[in-house]
Amino acid sequence: MIIDCHCHAGKGDQMTAPWNTDAPLDAYLRRARAAGIDKTVVFAPLHGDYRRANRQVAQLVARHPTRLIGFCFVHGKRDAGRIFQMVREAVTQWHFRGIKVHGYESMPTREICEAAAAFRLPVLVDVVSRPAVIDMFAPQYPGINFIIAHLGSYTDDWKAHQQVAYQLARYPNVYADTSGVRQFDYIVEALKRGGARKLLFGSDGPWLHPGLELHKIRLLKLPPREEALILAGNAQRLLRVAGTHSQTASSSHPAPAHRFEGAAPSEFHSETVDYETEYRL
Repeated sequence: MIIDCHCHAGKGDQMTAPWNTDAPLDAYLRRARAAGIDKTVVFAPLHGDYRRANRQVAQLVARHPTRLIGFCFVHGKRDAGRIFQMVREAVTQWHFRGIKVHGYESMPTREICEAAAAFRLPVLVDVVSRPAVIDMFAPQYPGINFIIAHLGSYTDDWKAHQQVAYQLARYPNVYADTSGVRQFDYIVEALKRGGARKLLFGSDGPWLHPGLELHKIRLLKLPPREEALILAGNAQRLLRVAGTHSQTASSSHPAPAHRFEGAAPSEFHSETVDYETEYRL
């Protein structure tokens, strides 16, 4: 089982860059299948109206229900006052499994975190090379699992990568995805600090090739048990309990868990490993 935890899907409305213009899935799905990727977490590109954008993502997920897992994109400022309703709609109607926040627009707010806590959702957040904000929200909401996109920076900010590597070890609820991390040694550093159970494979598709991003994980040359955690096991664990809320989830529209094959909960472990020494990275 391989799960890509970071892929955009649908059309943006700003049309000034690829990430706010269009995220077509046809080529991505072909490439992902060829690479052996079984499931993909998808969310909208940057958009001026995330309620509309999330509906587009829901339609795409409905077309590929065995391959795509939806996340609800929200804007902490623009969507303020309606975030709980947006997340509830995404969970109860479309069975989305997480929340996406982009720091270029707005960092996680208390309203976002409280919605995530209510529905037991992980929050995938791009901190745009500002990892100091993780020291603010992670300890404030220890019950929420935060996945830090791009190991903290899409723009090769080595200081951000390094700080996130330490934060993986410091906070039990902080994880990171590997999408778009070009400085390979910082993935190695993240493994040394946080261990394999704190990293998730991601591609940042459709703009980055999922097979190429997957190859970076293969190049780590980890033992099968550790590689399986990064490729699927950690995503399985974080998404398995998402989407339940006794006061809001309608009995006529339950939010069932995705059927994940692979590691059982007892297979996850947290022992510290010196990856660089033991596996000659």
